[in-house]
Amino acid sequence: MKVRQDAWSHEDDLMLAETVLRHVREGSTQLKAFDEVGDRLSRTSAAVGFRWNAIVRERYEQALKLAKKQRKEMKRAEIRQPTYTEKEVRPSMMKSEQTLSQTMIETPVKQTEQVVTQKQMTMRDVISYLSNLEQSASGTSRLRTNLEKLELENQHLTEENTLLHQRIKTLENEQQVMKEDYQSLIQIMDRARRMVVLNDNEDHNVPGFKMDKNGNLEKLAR
Repeated sequence: MKVRQDAWSHEDDLMLAETVLRHVREGSTQLKAFDEVGDRLSRTSAAVGFRWNAIVRERYEQALKLAKKQRKEMKRAEIRQPTYTEKEVRPSMMKSEQTLSQTMIETPVKQTEQVVTQKQMTMRDVISYLSNLEQSASGTSRLRTNLEKLELENQHLTEENTLLHQRIKTLENEQQVMKEDYQSLIQIMDRARRMVVLNDNEDHNVPGFKMDKNGNLEKLAR
């Protein structure tokens, strides 16, 4: 089987999926992902986009939903981060020194907890993505196995069909030979009938014969 030089390999599809998911997760667009993959594979962005939408995307629907969800959560986390006004940075003289110190200590702790939570969430997402990727690879392997079985079955059916055609040809030849033999037999019997009739006319003393419609010779009564 010939392989097209511009055919997409499994590694190309995997790189395309990883690039698109990374752009979506980081808040970028799929078009930028297509441009990046096109530059790396020397393909047009339109060709890359067609490959993603027509072939690759359906294998990574769960991973794509997960990347979009992670992008939303990252945006929400950015919105929830506190913004400090001048009053918070430079508290009024009415605030005690103890309150100011407590505020300056608690704020970095909260920010640190948010960063740790985001990192833990990202790790869970990565593990889930790798699990989905493994399932997709397993599905591809089963599909390849089924395809090989179908190709083998098709080969057997083709061979059987060839043998049947050869058998039909042999039977047709045998039928033609039988037809020719039958015609030859009819001609011989017809000549024999004419000879009997001729001899009967020449010699009346000799018992005459005639042939019935079934081709049998019958003796004529004198």
